[in-house]
Amino acid sequence: MAQKTIMQLVDDIDGTELDQGAGETVTFALDGQTYEIDLSSENANKLREVVAPYLAAGRRVGRPAVRTGKRSQPGSSAAEIREWARSNGFQVPDRGQIPKSVREAFDKR
Repeated sequence: MAQKTIMQLVDDIDGTELDQGAGETVTFALDGQTYEIDLSSENANKLREVVAPYLAAGRRVGRPAVRTGKRSQPGSSAAEIREWARSNGFQVPDRGQIPKSVREAFDKR
């Protein structure tokens, strides 16, 4: 018996199902807490517009709070990594941070 897993990326704000390449995972930090959100390109642009004045008035400090390790292969989306992980027996959450061990395994494939 064959098994086929289908990963569907959904905009976390409006619930829109996104076609492959039509959305992105945006990572940001506030008050020392890092967040990830899956958004359509339109909603990602809206988020950037809203925070733009604060970014312009703010200052960068140290290393980005966003990354705890090296980034997976360039161009690898969170959805792609999750799909690969599930098809290779890893358990990963539908949203949020992908475990470091899964990213490392993805990078070594």
